[in-house]
Amino acid sequence: MQVARLYDFGDIRVEETARPEVGPGDILVRVRACGICSGDIMPWYIRRKAGTVLGHEPVGIVEEADSAAHAFKPGDRVFVHHHAPCFSCAACRRGEYVQCATWRATKIDPGGMSEYFLVSATNQRDTLMLPEAVGDADGVLVEPAACVVKSLKRAALKPGESILIIGLGIMGMMHVKIARHMGAGTIIGADLFAQRANRALELGADRAIVVSGDNLVEQVREVTNGGMADVVIVGPGSSKAMATGIAAAGNGATVVQFTATPPDDELIVHPHDLYFNETKLVPSYSCGPDDTRIALNLVERGVISARELVTHHFPLAKISDAYATAQKPEALKVIVTFG
Repeated sequence: MQVARLYDFGDIRVEETARPEVGPGDILVRVRACGICSGDIMPWYIRRKAGTVLGHEPVGIVEEADSAAHAFKPGDRVFVHHHAPCFSCAACRRGEYVQCATWRATKIDPGGMSEYFLVSATNQRDTLMLPEAVGDADGVLVEPAACVVKSLKRAALKPGESILIIGLGIMGMMHVKIARHMGAGTIIGADLFAQRANRALELGADRAIVVSGDNLVEQVREVTNGGMADVVIVGPGSSKAMATGIAAAGNGATVVQFTATPPDDELIVHPHDLYFNETKLVPSYSCGPDDTRIALNLVERGVISARELVTHHFPLAKISDAYATAQKPEALKVIVTFG
């Protein structure tokens, strides 16, 4: 079978490798489509994965199932999360699934950007049957939408609250869509590119800011009549973006770090201001099985749809072009399709 193997940022090669063999409790999935994660176009982040097969947003058909895999059978069309928790450890009991050691150890073999992959019995705990009405491209959106569901839960967004979404790539646009669905008050989108800001307005944002230099905070102050934002989602993975998000937050606001920063990045904060403004800083990493189920429901109901969010499709043979396109401002969601 063919796989897309990462060698370096910008160096992804389609290679031939043996098809995985089904073991006890496993299912083998034939891939139909797989999305490109926004994290996989960050150079520092993707280089840590060198040597691996990319892809963790796959939709496919169960090709083969071991007799012990009772939940799935050949022909089932599924979304597969690349991590699944144990449901029994202390972290799982608190609902902190991404802190579960099993969640972090699990994976799909060899990855979603391959013609076939294995799903262990453990990973089947977060494998979902796709309704017939949910197309392959829509199914690909389940995992990224689940990350946004978790982000807004951790933000404790309440109906009527204002929200500032910094960064209007695919994840920022999903924040716009789901925040609108949750009853947010004023939704403010901010991006460096006017075309993305305009698209956010089309998708439900009330105001859109085109950032130039360091004018974001002042523009938020103007839009909110000095009140600033009740919730701030910081999309870009940098300490500078985090500092800007904190400065744009109103009293009692929550600032969510949605994207990882490089390991050596440092953030300077003023505890005095955090204390008296009661600003809450909350990270939101990936998603758990509760989030994927909510996300699938949002996809099934059309709150999140490929028609609005998927901008490009590429075959596996064009994998390098697909990743290059995903880095361009005109791209939102880029999907790799399999024959």
